[in-house]
Amino acid sequence: MAFEPPRRLVRALGETAAAGDDWLARLPELAERAVARRELTVERVQVPGGRSSLVVLVRQADGTPAVLKLAPPRARPESERAALAHWGGRGAVQLPASDADDGAEGALLLERLHPDVSVRSLPEAKALLEAAGTLRRLWVEPPADHVFETVAERTGRQAAAMRAGAERDPEVAALVDAALAAREDLLVAPPEERLLHGTFRQSKVLSGSRLPWLAVGPDPVVGENAFDLARLVRDRVEDLIASPSGASITRRRIKRLAESLEVDQERLRGWTLFRAVESGVRAVRVGRPRDGELLLEFAGWL
Repeated sequence: MAFEPPRRLVRALGETAAAGDDWLARLPELAERAVARRELTVERVQVPGGRSSLVVLVRQADGTPAVLKLAPPRARPESERAALAHWGGRGAVQLPASDADDGAEGALLLERLHPDVSVRSLPEAKALLEAAGTLRRLWVEPPADHVFETVAERTGRQAAAMRAGAERDPEVAALVDAALAAREDLLVAPPEERLLHGTFRQSKVLSGSRLPWLAVGPDPVVGENAFDLARLVRDRVEDLIASPSGASITRRRIKRLAESLEVDQERLRGWTLFRAVESGVRAVRVGRPRDGELLLEFAGWL
């Protein structure tokens, strides 16, 4: 079959592709090779799919349903594979034993979940509860010899881009300064070091057969729990911004999530501020001004 990348993937990768990056052009060939190597039967490409990978619904040679995921090197698929292997299916999608060591060309074979049913489909309060419960299961000690990026390393790269964004747009300079100051304080004495999902939100938790809810699509990082939880705080940000009591809802959400997952409330607030400003500045930089405005308005409440 023709492995045509969904428009959402083409648009998202186009925002961040370096000059000369030909991964999208090579994607059909990469997909054909991954399918042939694993003797898979293709059902269909998942649409609209994700923003960083091609997701293909397949069946293994014995008829078992599975998902084939192909991601470019900059999406760090080898890091995702290592994290999923370490979690071993506890709270996250599982790698079939037959594919546990085959990371060729950024391809991952994963257990099939229900791709159209995420925690986000639940009422907001229930969605937050289920998402938080799933996230708690992922917070484990990293492997002793791990090569995962740390929170300090990842946010250091992001901080440099944020400073450049503030120079181009002085209107965001005050928020960027506040976010960078929060980061400096938070990195002084982190309370724990755990393997984190890295990009956790409601849409990253899908319905499964083995367990009711399982996380997918990690961009793993090692650091404190509050960093991971911070992305969940701003879920459904468009609804928060549209609400006349959005700021107070956000403060209550921080308090409730911090208490339920035993995370320091001020540390959660600080990482929520940093991650919202970072995402907002980046959205503006890549040509999504509306998303950037929402995120920066949200950050202003913090």
